[in-house]
Amino acid sequence: MIHPTAIIHANAQVDPTVEVGPCAVIDEHVTLGADCVVGPHAFLTGHTVIGAGNRIHAGCVIGDEPQDLKYKNEPTRLRIGDNNVFREHVTVHRSNKMEADTVIGSHNLFMAHSHVGHNVIMGNYNILANGVLLAGHVTLEDRVFLSGNCLLHQFVRVGSLAIMQGGAKISKDLPPFTVAVECNLMCGLNIIGMRRAGMGPELRLELKTLYRELFRSGRNLRESLAAAQSLVMGEPARQMLEFVGASKRGVCSDVGWDSGE
Repeated sequence: MIHPTAIIHANAQVDPTVEVGPCAVIDEHVTLGADCVVGPHAFLTGHTVIGAGNRIHAGCVIGDEPQDLKYKNEPTRLRIGDNNVFREHVTVHRSNKMEADTVIGSHNLFMAHSHVGHNVIMGNYNILANGVLLAGHVTLEDRVFLSGNCLLHQFVRVGSLAIMQGGAKISKDLPPFTVAVECNLMCGLNIIGMRRAGMGPELRLELKTLYRELFRSGRNLRESLAAAQSLVMGEPARQMLEFVGASKRGVCSDVGWDSGE
């Protein structure tokens, strides 16, 4: 189960069911849950707790120091849930201060060469395609899909079932159920994703009505938020409204209104 060339610190807590490939390194303060598979040349370090059923492919670096000049070599932490897949050369950094952890949920897929920065908070069932870069303090809710080479600025939030097209980049919050394109722009709702999630036509119609009110009414966002309070809304629409209302960085704008169409 453990290749003879693997290096595992005597104090690391590695479940007996774990498989470890050639030349992998597992440091002293790592905890690795049941049925995990660690590929060749992977490096697991830091105060890192990894749950059950995770697959860590060749060359991954999990739990290394944050890329932050404010980091003072403290024993900061990374926590990872269950059944995640980290493909080749994924990097995940621990937090930059003791007050908070980098946290990854369960059932996420990190494709090759994607990066998760310090203090990122991530939910469940998210997909990061090849080359996706999450800067520090980014928040991803659940079932987000980030296409290849997407860039997310520090502190931005991405709501559930949002999707970013390939090469898109954001420095503002992306509301749930929306589709991001280019730079800080949206082009509507993730209809296919909502259908796959089992969201019925009535709820999708409510979201379409709310989207038009918030982003295509021609009013500023504060006025649109106030007007939207009078709409009849189920839980998904309410979720979008609360997400937008809580934004501190501002939210992405609709591509038509941003371009003056």
